[in-house]
Amino acid sequence: MSLLKRSATELVGTFWLVLGGCGSAVLAAAFPDVGIGLLGVSFAFGLTVLTMAFAIGHISGCHLNPAVSLGLVVGGRFPASELPAYIVAQVIGGVIAAALLYFIASGKPGFELAGGLASNGYGEHSPGGYSMAAGFVTELVMTAMFILIILGATDKRAPAGLAPIAIGLGLTLIHLISIPVTNTSVNPARSTGPALIVGGWAIQQLWMFWVAPLLGAVVGGVLYRWLGKEES
Repeated sequence: MSLLKRSATELVGTFWLVLGGCGSAVLAAAFPDVGIGLLGVSFAFGLTVLTMAFAIGHISGCHLNPAVSLGLVVGGRFPASELPAYIVAQVIGGVIAAALLYFIASGKPGFELAGGLASNGYGEHSPGGYSMAAGFVTELVMTAMFILIILGATDKRAPAGLAPIAIGLGLTLIHLISIPVTNTSVNPARSTGPALIVGGWAIQQLWMFWVAPLLGAVVGGVLYRWLGKEES
């Protein structure tokens, strides 16, 4: 499969992740009487990855996330030469999804972009008011563990065919833990889309949702290479 087609597949997959995950947060989390809440949003993000893993995993590997792509490079599962194309495609997919979500959400009377469009943040923009340091550590650790789950679940020694389930549930758990802290990123592309639409504070704080997940990806990739290495 050509790099162009695989990158386009990543664009589509990341579009679905941001539309499904952020869309659930913006459109359904607090819907009158039947809002899905934090639990529902967490499952929505996990389900986007689960569904795309089965749908496109055999085409592009279903990274949907610059941090995952980097973690797979560090873990020895993905060529570094293809990393830029994947990252660009993932970010574009996230931006398109955020723009579509804004269009849909703004169709409701009283909608205000000041609500954040599910943007990630810290300090006064953290759902629970958590500090920048708390947010940074949370994003780093959660991303590292996500990479560990991905590398472990897709290892040739792992049970065949079950990786999408482990990865999807892993992302669900990560959101259950960290939505109150940062609204959960662990994915720079997911953060960039809404931030570019919201502007202002969301762009000012976006740096953290690139730096912390990418550092976490390196940690997770290095850790699994050590833990998973077969000893002679």
